[in-house]
Amino acid sequence: MTFLKFDKAELVNLEYSLSREALRSNRAGSYASTTISGCNTRKYHGLLVCPLDSFEGEKHVLLSSLDVTIIQHEKEFNLGIHKYEGDLYVPRGHKYIRDFDAEKGSKITYRVGGVVLTRESMLVQQQEQILIKFTLEEAHSDTLLRFSPFLAFRSIHKLSKANLYADRHYKPVENGISSCLYEGYPDLHMQFSKSVEFVPVPDWYHNVEYIEEQKRGYDFKEDLYVPGYFELPIKKGESIIFSASTSPVLPGGFKRKFQSESALRTPKDSFRNCLINAAEQFIVRKDKHTEVIAGFPWYGLRGRDTFLALPGLTLSIGDVKSAKEIIDSMVKSLQNGLFPNLVCDQHENYNSVDAPLWFIWALQQLEKSDSAIDIWKSYKKPILEILNAFKNGTSFGIHMLDNGLIYAGEDGIPVTWMEAMANGVPVTLRKGLVVEVNALWYNAVCQVLKWGEKDKKFVSEWSEVPEMVKSAFIENFWHAEKKYLADYTDNGYKDFSVRPNQVIATSLEFSPLSNEMKKGVLDIVRDELLTPKGLRTLAPKNVAYKGVYAGDQTSRDMAYHQGSVWPWLLEHFVKGYLEVHKRSGITLIKRVYSEFEDDMIYRGIGSISEVYDGNPPHYPKGAISQATSVAALLRVGEMIENYQ
Repeated sequence: MTFLKFDKAELVNLEYSLSREALRSNRAGSYASTTISGCNTRKYHGLLVCPLDSFEGEKHVLLSSLDVTIIQHEKEFNLGIHKYEGDLYVPRGHKYIRDFDAEKGSKITYRVGGVVLTRESMLVQQQEQILIKFTLEEAHSDTLLRFSPFLAFRSIHKLSKANLYADRHYKPVENGISSCLYEGYPDLHMQFSKSVEFVPVPDWYHNVEYIEEQKRGYDFKEDLYVPGYFELPIKKGESIIFSASTSPVLPGGFKRKFQSESALRTPKDSFRNCLINAAEQFIVRKDKHTEVIAGFPWYGLRGRDTFLALPGLTLSIGDVKSAKEIIDSMVKSLQNGLFPNLVCDQHENYNSVDAPLWFIWALQQLEKSDSAIDIWKSYKKPILEILNAFKNGTSFGIHMLDNGLIYAGEDGIPVTWMEAMANGVPVTLRKGLVVEVNALWYNAVCQVLKWGEKDKKFVSEWSEVPEMVKSAFIENFWHAEKKYLADYTDNGYKDFSVRPNQVIATSLEFSPLSNEMKKGVLDIVRDELLTPKGLRTLAPKNVAYKGVYAGDQTSRDMAYHQGSVWPWLLEHFVKGYLEVHKRSGITLIKRVYSEFEDDMIYRGIGSISEVYDGNPPHYPKGAISQATSVAALLRVGEMIENYQ
């Protein structure tokens, strides 16, 4: 039995099927995504969404959807589905769906009377190309298929509107046509594995609606361009493959390519395999760089997320090679001891105090997986650049105080991972001495002294720092009566709001905390922040707590780090908890881990969402597939396996 499979009753129920989204990315940075009913509910949905160099690498939706019509005895049955104003779904092709199977790609089975047609999608790994295979499983009469491509040619963040500037011309290519609506875009080549007739009937389909964008408070109506339709006969047992690509390809190789691409897929036939398959989606290899996409569908490269996710996405599944490639690619972007927090359209923002410290943490994990690697020899230069930048001072007020602790932040500019802004103002500024930053700093200095122990000059300069940091850390953050850590302090103010950041101090290789202190931190985190989907970002007892992540941009930003649950934090809770409680803690951890299995068939099917509501039943929110979330679950699974 397939792990990710949906039946007729679920698929024809739009309330159910529209909330389940399928996604596939490739190593070239492209992706394909829609709901399991085939109805796009986001502006980010599309069958071929590609990064374009002519637009500074920004992703653009080229092919939004492909409507297929079955024709028998001059009767037409359109299998497509689009939403229009007034809760109107036209055509209502979802009523013909009998089965959706996501084990390898996305396989939909349609039944129209005595006709059974399957549709399988496969995004090519190294090219901007999608292959869609149609197989006529059953038919008792002559059957004709008609294909209508809906074109967008726009950024994933924008919407297309009918206009007079779109180029309606098309060029005949082998078994199809190519079309390019606007200057600067590549031609979209739409081809079939057999000869096909194209009938030019150019038209705009107005006011297609995306309900998820409407919920998020954004513009949600779009006009899509259809250049015409393709028609070709199909026989019982025959398979026809449609290709959409940014370059012309030879149709004779479609079937062979479809089979070879299918063989590359990790089957999503278990919870762990779903996580492995999802992990593979975040890795992009382009122009001799290997990068991590932070999340789908709207995120790009983020330095902090790259290092947080790297061990789970690569090392937990035995892919040491990719881990090294990612680290080597990221090192090239190091400036003044900082990594880019956000890379958007090739523009970099370096306001992340913790990304360099997570880099050193990631190197620790790499060393555990590859005992042959000499970290000091391979990465001495960037490591020393980071330590010296933090010690002597770098951008955004980041510098080491006389007591060894790291001060970070400027008015109005958040530099930690809690960086949400609402109406131009940080929701959680956390300027000053931040708990996880200084725990990571202590871990980094201790570890680097171990790596560079033979470098006498380095050791003499840094050997006294760890004890100084450890002492100051306890004095600054620890509350003996409360038995947990302050979240941050600044000029005498100490914020003892119960937040999850303190748990990172319990999970690091080198921790400034005693075992008893770790237990106190873990106890309060377990009692007030732990949920079946990860850790809340703020305890519900706090007056600033927001238990539901919903509404417009401002409403969501206010809840983002003020109560929303983040799965990535679970990795650090689990590591600390198991180190303190040993085998007696495994029952709790296994129970939390198993709760995520239900998520495989909800929202981003086969993957883990970015955040969850802080309030029960903890609905998944944010990006439908997040690198740090998937990575954390792979790491937790690995820890459970090691303890067992």
